[in-house]
Amino acid sequence: MRIAMLAPISWRTPPRHYGPWELVTSLLTEALVARGVDVTLFATKDSRTAGKLAGVCPIPYSEDPDVDAKAWEMLHVAHVFERANEFDLIHNQADFVPLAFSRLVETPVVTTIHGFSSQRILPAFKAYDDRVHYVAISDADRHSDLHYAATIHHGIRLEDFPFDAHGSDDLLFFGRIHPDKGAAEAIATARRTGRRLVMAGIVQDQDYHNEHVAPALDDRSVVYRGPLGGAARANALGSARALLHLINFDEPFGLSVVEALACGTPVIASNRGSMPELIDHGVTGFLVNSVDEAADAIGRVGEIDRSACRAAVSARFTVDRMADRYLELYRSFLG
Repeated sequence: MRIAMLAPISWRTPPRHYGPWELVTSLLTEALVARGVDVTLFATKDSRTAGKLAGVCPIPYSEDPDVDAKAWEMLHVAHVFERANEFDLIHNQADFVPLAFSRLVETPVVTTIHGFSSQRILPAFKAYDDRVHYVAISDADRHSDLHYAATIHHGIRLEDFPFDAHGSDDLLFFGRIHPDKGAAEAIATARRTGRRLVMAGIVQDQDYHNEHVAPALDDRSVVYRGPLGGAARANALGSARALLHLINFDEPFGLSVVEALACGTPVIASNRGSMPELIDHGVTGFLVNSVDEAADAIGRVGEIDRSACRAAVSARFTVDRMADRYLELYRSFLG
Protein backbone atom coordinates (compact mmCIF):
# COMPACT_ATOMS: atom_id res chain seq x y z
CA MET A 1 0.00 0.00 0.00
CA ARG A 2 1.45 3.35 -1.10
CA ILE A 3 0.02 6.36 0.72
CA ALA A 4 0.58 10.04 -0.05
CA MET A 5 0.04 11.93 3.22
CA LEU A 6 -0.68 15.59 2.55
CA ALA A 7 0.12 17.79 5.56
CA PRO A 8 -0.65 21.48 5.99
CA ILE A 9 2.31 23.85 5.66
CA SER A 10 1.36 26.41 8.29
CA TRP A 11 3.78 24.72 10.70
CA ARG A 12 6.47 22.06 10.46
CA THR A 13 5.43 18.39 10.59
CA PRO A 14 5.71 17.54 13.45
CA PRO A 15 5.36 21.03 14.94
CA ARG A 16 8.00 22.53 17.22
CA HIS A 17 5.31 23.67 19.65
CA TYR A 18 1.91 24.68 18.17
CA GLY A 19 0.37 23.00 15.12
CA PRO A 20 -2.41 20.49 15.95
CA TRP A 21 -3.16 19.45 12.35
CA GLU A 22 0.53 18.90 11.65
CA LEU A 23 0.90 16.98 14.90
CA VAL A 24 -1.90 14.55 14.10
CA THR A 25 -0.58 14.13 10.56
CA SER A 26 2.85 13.28 11.93
CA LEU A 27 1.51 10.84 14.53
CA LEU A 28 -0.51 8.97 11.91
CA THR A 29 2.32 8.96 9.37
CA GLU A 30 4.86 7.53 11.80
CA ALA A 31 2.42 4.90 13.09
CA LEU A 32 1.67 3.76 9.53
CA VAL A 33 5.37 3.59 8.65
CA ALA A 34 5.97 1.51 11.79
CA ARG A 35 3.31 -0.90 10.48
CA GLY A 36 5.21 -1.33 7.21
CA VAL A 37 3.08 0.99 5.09
CA ASP A 38 4.89 2.89 2.32
CA VAL A 39 4.08 6.51 3.21
CA THR A 40 5.34 9.64 1.48
CA LEU A 41 4.78 12.72 3.62
CA PHE A 42 4.13 15.89 1.62
CA ALA A 43 5.06 18.69 4.02
CA THR A 44 7.48 21.59 4.45
CA LYS A 45 11.08 20.75 3.56
CA ASP A 46 12.19 21.08 7.20
CA SER A 47 9.72 18.40 8.32
CA ARG A 48 10.79 15.09 9.79
CA THR A 49 9.54 11.56 9.16
CA ALA A 50 10.67 7.95 9.18
CA GLY A 51 8.88 7.64 5.84
CA LYS A 52 9.71 9.47 2.63
CA LEU A 53 9.59 13.26 2.71
CA ALA A 54 8.44 15.25 -0.33
CA GLY A 55 8.38 19.01 -0.09
CA VAL A 56 8.48 22.17 -2.19
CA CYS A 57 7.83 24.80 0.50
CA PRO A 58 11.11 25.51 2.32
CA ILE A 59 9.70 26.56 5.71
CA PRO A 60 6.24 26.99 7.27
CA TYR A 61 4.42 30.20 6.41
CA SER A 62 3.36 30.77 10.03
CA GLU A 63 7.01 30.82 11.04
CA ASP A 64 8.25 33.21 8.34
CA PRO A 65 6.21 36.21 7.11
CA ASP A 66 8.21 36.23 3.86
CA VAL A 67 6.61 32.91 2.84
CA ASP A 68 3.39 33.71 0.96
CA ALA A 69 0.79 31.28 2.26
CA LYS A 70 -1.45 31.26 -0.82
CA ALA A 71 1.31 30.82 -3.37
CA TRP A 72 3.11 28.06 -1.52
CA GLU A 73 -0.09 26.24 -0.61
CA MET A 74 -0.97 26.01 -4.33
CA LEU A 75 2.49 24.70 -5.18
CA HIS A 76 2.37 22.27 -2.27
CA VAL A 77 -1.02 20.80 -3.16
CA ALA A 78 -0.20 20.63 -6.87
CA HIS A 79 2.96 18.70 -6.01
CA VAL A 80 1.10 15.72 -4.58
CA PHE A 81 -1.57 15.61 -7.31
CA GLU A 82 1.03 15.79 -10.07
CA ARG A 83 2.46 12.59 -8.58
CA ALA A 84 -0.94 10.98 -7.90
CA ASN A 85 -0.33 7.96 -10.15
CA GLU A 86 2.56 6.90 -7.90
CA PHE A 87 0.17 6.19 -4.99
CA ASP A 88 -2.73 3.92 -4.16
CA LEU A 89 -4.38 6.62 -2.05
CA ILE A 90 -3.97 10.30 -1.16
CA HIS A 91 -4.80 11.22 2.42
CA ASN A 92 -5.50 14.95 2.64
CA GLN A 93 -5.02 16.59 6.03
CA ALA A 94 -4.80 20.11 4.55
CA ASP A 95 -8.39 21.39 4.50
CA PHE A 96 -10.49 22.18 1.41
CA VAL A 97 -8.04 23.40 -1.26
CA PRO A 98 -6.91 19.87 -2.29
CA LEU A 99 -10.53 18.92 -2.96
CA ALA A 100 -10.47 21.04 -6.11
CA PHE A 101 -7.74 18.79 -7.55
CA SER A 102 -9.47 15.50 -6.70
CA ARG A 103 -11.39 15.01 -9.98
CA LEU A 104 -8.24 15.58 -12.01
CA VAL A 105 -6.79 12.23 -10.87
CA GLU A 106 -8.02 8.67 -10.55
CA THR A 107 -6.33 8.02 -7.20
CA PRO A 108 -8.81 7.75 -4.30
CA VAL A 109 -8.72 10.69 -1.90
CA VAL A 110 -9.45 10.60 1.83
CA THR A 111 -9.88 13.93 3.62
CA THR A 112 -9.78 14.27 7.37
CA ILE A 113 -11.90 17.32 8.18
CA HIS A 114 -10.21 18.95 11.16
CA GLY A 115 -13.12 21.34 11.64
CA PHE A 116 -14.85 24.10 9.73
CA SER A 117 -13.18 27.48 10.18
CA SER A 118 -16.38 29.04 8.83
CA GLN A 119 -19.64 27.95 7.27
CA ARG A 120 -18.46 29.88 4.20
CA ILE A 121 -16.07 27.06 3.26
CA LEU A 122 -18.81 24.42 3.31
CA PRO A 123 -19.61 24.78 -0.44
CA ALA A 124 -16.14 23.46 -1.25
CA PHE A 125 -16.76 20.29 0.76
CA LYS A 126 -20.26 19.86 -0.68
CA ALA A 127 -18.95 20.19 -4.24
CA TYR A 128 -16.73 17.11 -3.82
CA ASP A 129 -18.93 15.09 -1.48
CA ASP A 130 -19.43 12.45 -4.19
CA ARG A 131 -15.71 12.18 -4.98
CA VAL A 132 -13.77 12.40 -1.70
CA HIS A 133 -14.08 10.12 1.33
CA TYR A 134 -14.57 12.38 4.36
CA VAL A 135 -13.50 11.49 7.89
CA ALA A 136 -14.84 13.41 10.89
CA ILE A 137 -12.65 13.76 13.98
CA SER A 138 -15.71 13.64 16.26
CA ASP A 139 -19.38 12.86 15.90
CA ALA A 140 -20.10 16.39 17.09
CA ASP A 141 -18.27 17.86 14.09
CA ARG A 142 -20.21 15.95 11.43
CA HIS A 143 -22.10 18.33 9.16
CA SER A 144 -25.59 17.25 8.15
CA ASP A 145 -24.98 18.29 4.52
CA LEU A 146 -22.04 15.92 4.02
CA HIS A 147 -21.57 12.17 3.80
CA TYR A 148 -18.83 10.59 5.90
CA ALA A 149 -16.86 7.40 5.56
CA ALA A 150 -16.11 7.30 9.29
CA THR A 151 -15.57 9.17 12.51
CA ILE A 152 -12.03 8.59 13.77
CA HIS A 153 -10.90 10.32 16.94
CA HIS A 154 -7.35 11.62 17.16
CA GLY A 155 -4.84 9.52 19.06
CA ILE A 156 -1.68 10.38 20.98
CA ARG A 157 1.47 8.56 22.00
CA LEU A 158 0.98 7.71 25.68
CA GLU A 159 4.72 7.48 26.20
CA ASP A 160 5.02 11.20 25.37
CA PHE A 161 2.81 12.10 28.33
CA PRO A 162 4.09 10.58 31.60
CA PHE A 163 1.50 9.91 34.28
CA ASP A 164 1.58 12.26 37.26
CA ALA A 165 -0.30 10.71 40.17
CA HIS A 166 -0.37 13.90 42.24
CA GLY A 167 -0.35 17.01 40.04
CA SER A 168 -0.22 20.24 42.06
CA ASP A 169 -2.49 22.95 43.44
CA ASP A 170 -2.25 24.99 40.22
CA LEU A 171 -4.91 25.23 37.54
CA LEU A 172 -3.90 25.19 33.88
CA PHE A 173 -5.09 26.93 30.73
CA PHE A 174 -3.47 25.37 27.65
CA GLY A 175 -4.44 26.65 24.23
CA ARG A 176 -4.56 29.56 21.83
CA ILE A 177 -5.03 32.97 23.45
CA HIS A 178 -8.26 33.65 21.57
CA PRO A 179 -11.90 34.24 22.60
CA ASP A 180 -12.85 30.77 21.31
CA LYS A 181 -10.59 29.05 23.82
CA GLY A 182 -11.92 30.79 26.93
CA ALA A 183 -8.76 32.32 28.38
CA ALA A 184 -10.75 35.07 30.11
CA GLU A 185 -13.14 32.51 31.58
CA ALA A 186 -10.21 30.49 32.90
CA ILE A 187 -8.81 33.58 34.63
CA ALA A 188 -12.21 34.41 36.14
CA THR A 189 -12.64 30.84 37.38
CA ALA A 190 -9.21 30.74 38.96
CA ARG A 191 -9.86 34.03 40.75
CA ARG A 192 -13.08 32.70 42.24
CA THR A 193 -11.28 29.70 43.68
CA GLY A 194 -8.15 31.54 44.84
CA ARG A 195 -5.89 29.14 42.97
CA ARG A 196 -2.93 30.04 40.80
CA LEU A 197 -3.49 29.75 37.05
CA VAL A 198 -0.69 28.75 34.70
CA MET A 199 -1.37 29.71 31.06
CA ALA A 200 0.38 28.33 27.96
CA GLY A 201 -0.20 28.75 24.24
CA ILE A 202 0.34 31.05 21.30
CA VAL A 203 -1.23 34.51 21.23
CA GLN A 204 -3.57 34.27 18.26
CA ASP A 205 -5.64 37.37 19.00
CA GLN A 206 -3.36 40.17 20.21
CA ASP A 207 -6.19 42.60 21.04
CA TYR A 208 -7.96 39.96 23.12
CA HIS A 209 -4.69 39.16 24.90
CA ASN A 210 -4.04 42.83 25.64
CA GLU A 211 -7.54 43.39 27.01
CA HIS A 212 -8.37 40.16 28.83
CA VAL A 213 -5.13 38.34 29.63
CA ALA A 214 -2.20 40.74 29.97
CA PRO A 215 -3.79 42.84 32.78
CA ALA A 216 -4.18 39.70 34.90
CA LEU A 217 -0.56 38.54 34.57
CA ASP A 218 1.35 39.17 37.79
CA ASP A 219 3.80 36.23 37.99
CA ARG A 220 1.99 35.09 41.13
CA SER A 221 -1.72 34.34 40.70
CA VAL A 222 -1.68 34.22 36.89
CA VAL A 223 1.45 33.16 34.99
CA TYR A 224 1.86 33.03 31.21
CA ARG A 225 4.55 30.70 29.83
CA GLY A 226 4.01 31.13 26.09
CA PRO A 227 3.82 28.23 23.64
CA LEU A 228 5.20 24.96 25.00
CA GLY A 229 6.32 21.85 23.15
CA GLY A 230 8.01 18.56 23.92
CA ALA A 231 8.80 17.72 27.55
CA ALA A 232 7.76 21.19 28.73
CA ARG A 233 4.30 20.61 27.26
CA ALA A 234 3.90 17.25 28.99
CA ASN A 235 5.20 18.62 32.29
CA ALA A 236 2.74 21.52 32.23
CA LEU A 237 -0.18 19.24 31.41
CA GLY A 238 0.71 16.73 34.11
CA SER A 239 1.64 19.07 36.94
CA ALA A 240 -1.80 20.66 37.33
CA ARG A 241 -4.75 20.08 39.57
CA ALA A 242 -7.09 20.48 36.60
CA LEU A 243 -7.12 21.76 33.04
CA LEU A 244 -9.64 24.56 32.43
CA HIS A 245 -11.02 24.19 28.90
CA LEU A 246 -13.90 26.67 29.00
CA ILE A 247 -14.32 27.01 25.25
CA ASN A 248 -16.74 29.41 23.56
CA PHE A 249 -17.15 27.44 20.34
CA ASP A 250 -18.08 23.91 19.30
CA GLU A 251 -14.57 22.50 19.24
CA PRO A 252 -14.16 19.58 16.81
CA PHE A 253 -11.75 17.68 19.08
CA GLY A 254 -9.24 19.17 21.56
CA LEU A 255 -5.82 17.51 21.67
CA SER A 256 -4.81 19.26 24.90
CA VAL A 257 -7.82 17.71 26.62
CA VAL A 258 -6.73 14.18 25.76
CA GLU A 259 -3.07 14.97 26.52
CA ALA A 260 -3.97 16.32 29.97
CA LEU A 261 -6.07 13.24 30.72
CA ALA A 262 -3.19 11.01 29.65
CA CYS A 263 -1.02 12.70 32.27
CA GLY A 264 -3.73 12.08 34.88
CA THR A 265 -5.02 15.65 34.99
CA PRO A 266 -8.83 15.99 35.15
CA VAL A 267 -10.45 18.41 32.70
CA ILE A 268 -13.17 20.95 33.43
CA ALA A 269 -14.66 21.86 30.07
CA SER A 270 -17.62 23.65 28.55
CA ASN A 271 -20.36 21.20 27.72
CA ARG A 272 -20.33 21.74 23.97
CA GLY A 273 -18.78 20.47 20.76
CA SER A 274 -16.80 17.27 21.13
CA MET A 275 -16.21 17.64 24.87
CA PRO A 276 -18.87 15.04 25.87
CA GLU A 277 -17.06 12.55 23.59
CA LEU A 278 -13.72 13.16 25.31
CA ILE A 279 -14.69 13.63 28.96
CA ASP A 280 -16.69 11.25 31.13
CA HIS A 281 -18.54 13.61 33.47
CA GLY A 282 -17.68 12.87 37.08
CA VAL A 283 -15.11 10.23 36.08
CA THR A 284 -12.37 12.02 34.13
CA GLY A 285 -13.54 15.59 34.67
CA PHE A 286 -16.61 17.79 34.60
CA LEU A 287 -18.75 19.31 31.84
CA VAL A 288 -19.99 22.76 32.81
CA ASN A 289 -22.11 25.58 31.41
CA SER A 290 -20.76 28.65 33.22
CA VAL A 291 -17.87 30.09 35.20
CA ASP A 292 -19.88 29.48 38.38
CA GLU A 293 -20.23 25.79 37.53
CA ALA A 294 -16.53 25.61 36.65
CA ALA A 295 -15.57 27.09 40.04
CA ASP A 296 -17.83 24.58 41.79
CA ALA A 297 -16.27 21.75 39.78
CA ILE A 298 -12.79 22.72 40.97
CA GLY A 299 -13.98 22.00 44.49
CA ARG A 300 -14.91 18.49 43.35
CA VAL A 301 -11.68 17.65 41.52
CA GLY A 302 -10.56 15.56 44.49
CA GLU A 303 -13.32 13.10 43.60
CA ILE A 304 -11.56 12.25 40.33
CA ASP A 305 -9.14 9.30 40.24
CA ARG A 306 -6.21 10.50 38.16
CA SER A 307 -5.42 6.94 37.09
CA ALA A 308 -8.92 6.69 35.61
CA CYS A 309 -8.11 9.69 33.41
CA ARG A 310 -5.10 7.94 31.93
CA ALA A 311 -6.96 4.66 31.57
CA ALA A 312 -9.66 6.38 29.51
CA VAL A 313 -7.08 7.69 27.05
CA SER A 314 -5.32 4.34 26.91
CA ALA A 315 -8.61 2.68 25.95
CA ARG A 316 -9.90 5.23 23.44
CA PHE A 317 -7.39 7.84 22.27
CA THR A 318 -4.06 6.22 21.43
CA VAL A 319 -2.18 6.67 18.18
CA ASP A 320 -2.30 2.89 17.66
CA ARG A 321 -6.08 2.90 17.78
CA MET A 322 -6.20 5.83 15.36
CA ALA A 323 -3.76 4.20 12.92
CA ASP A 324 -5.58 0.86 12.98
CA ARG A 325 -8.88 2.54 12.19
CA TYR A 326 -7.40 4.48 9.29
CA LEU A 327 -5.75 1.35 7.91
CA GLU A 328 -9.09 -0.45 8.07
CA LEU A 329 -10.66 2.46 6.19
CA TYR A 330 -7.95 2.50 3.51
CA ARG A 331 -8.36 -1.21 2.92
CA SER A 332 -12.12 -0.86 2.55
CA PHE A 333 -11.52 1.49 -0.39
CA LEU A 334 -8.63 -0.40 -1.98
CA GLY A 335 -9.90 -3.96 -1.56
